[in-house]
Formats: sequence, structure tokens, C-alpha cells
Amino acid sequence: MGSRPKVPAGLLSARAQIQGFARFQRRPLVVAGKFDHSAIMTAAAVAATGLQERYGLTRAAALSTALKAAWQAAKMARAATAH
Repeated sequence: MGSRPKVPAGLLSARAQIQGFARFQRRPLVVAGKFDHSAIMTAAAVAATGLQERYGLTRAAALSTALKAAWQAAKMARAATAH
């Protein structure tokens, strides 16, 4: 049968946390149609700390998952502003 890619632990919760961070800290992930790398990294660092506490991941694994989630959120934000 078809195998689906495995979703890293905490990816969905990290993406939600990053979206909330961008909204409440007023640090949009996309500014004028371009990615704000500083805001993306800051949001990912905050989410990584939460992933470490919640799932017991290493810092590297938590940051990897958080960065994937941050870029997903940023791409979704850019697509939303483009339409």
C-alpha cells in the first residue's frame, strides 16, 4: 500500500504556536510580499523551546521541526496575502 510521510512530533502544534506568535507579537512572517527571515527564526526558536518541554526532543530536533513549521506558516501567510 502507499506509505504516507511521517509527520514529525509536534509539527502541527508548532505551526499553530508560530502563527500565534506572529499575530500577538506583531512580527509578521511576510512583509511586503517577502519573507522576514528574522521573524521566522525568532518564532521558530520560541516554538522549539516549547517542543523541547512538551515532547522531550533534543534542541536540534526541536529546532528542525520548528523551522519546518515556521516556513510552512510563512508560505501560507504569503499565499494568503497574494490572493
